[in-house]
Amino acid sequence: MIKEAMLYRKFPGNTAHCYLCSHYCKIPDGKFGFCGVRQNCEGQLNTLVWGEVIASHVDPIEKKPLYHFLPGSYTYSIATIGCNFRCGFCQNWEISQVTKKDKIAVGGEHCSPIHMSPEGVVAEAKKHNCKSVSYTYTEPTIFFEYAYDTAKLVKAAGLKNIFVTNGYMTPDAIKTIQPYLDAANIDLKFFKDSSYRDICKGKLQPVLDSIALMHELKIWVEITTLVIPGLNDSEEELTGMARFLASVDKGIPWHVSAFHPDYQFTDYPPTPVKTLQNAQRIGYGAGLKFIHLGNVIL
Repeated sequence: MIKEAMLYRKFPGNTAHCYLCSHYCKIPDGKFGFCGVRQNCEGQLNTLVWGEVIASHVDPIEKKPLYHFLPGSYTYSIATIGCNFRCGFCQNWEISQVTKKDKIAVGGEHCSPIHMSPEGVVAEAKKHNCKSVSYTYTEPTIFFEYAYDTAKLVKAAGLKNIFVTNGYMTPDAIKTIQPYLDAANIDLKFFKDSSYRDICKGKLQPVLDSIALMHELKIWVEITTLVIPGLNDSEEELTGMARFLASVDKGIPWHVSAFHPDYQFTDYPPTPVKTLQNAQRIGYGAGLKFIHLGNVIL
């Protein structure tokens, strides 16, 4: 379903300047933004994924992962296609690395979303006795308008809203969703700007800014780092992450998760348990109070 996008400005020559994510795309008439799901039509920026749900499930909230927000509850999880990163290790690449420009998944299969109204999302969440709705699997910034419209109804129904996000949204986007957003799990993938640029096609600082701003705005924040051998598992990089999080709030939970080969990173080995335990040691040493190991059986 096509709807006018939020957070953009029209400039001379029918150029649309998007202020939703930190790519700040300047999109010529007829073209798409970096995400591939927003298109400039004669100066009006449209979102092409409103209500087009590509995945929906009832999940334990711990799967997001959130361990300190509504623990033991279930959350109704939804996503559309698309992302504003290009991570070669993405576990949901079949739906995240899809655009409206080609309409074909990287794996070569057509995506077949179902239309679900915000009212339908609320009804499904209640039907399954969920205490929250999570915008997850792909990047919620990409389907921000749909998430925003849904979140308002979710809040009115007495349920909570959760973003599982890469954090690459603008301050304007965060402040817009803040009245309705209760919690977020934010990926902190690296602590090197060069890694964000080379692997994710983004930048580090906007992610750090999002973590700090969400915390300042009283949104409950937990952080996840997928620890990839040889990429972000050095003492220096893990220490940088831990010290930054501790500088924001020592009570922010940090999930350090094991990498398993997938998508374009099949030549990287799985993360050893001892590497995660080392990250945990570093985190506690920096003063963090809650550090959880993920994707491993101890």
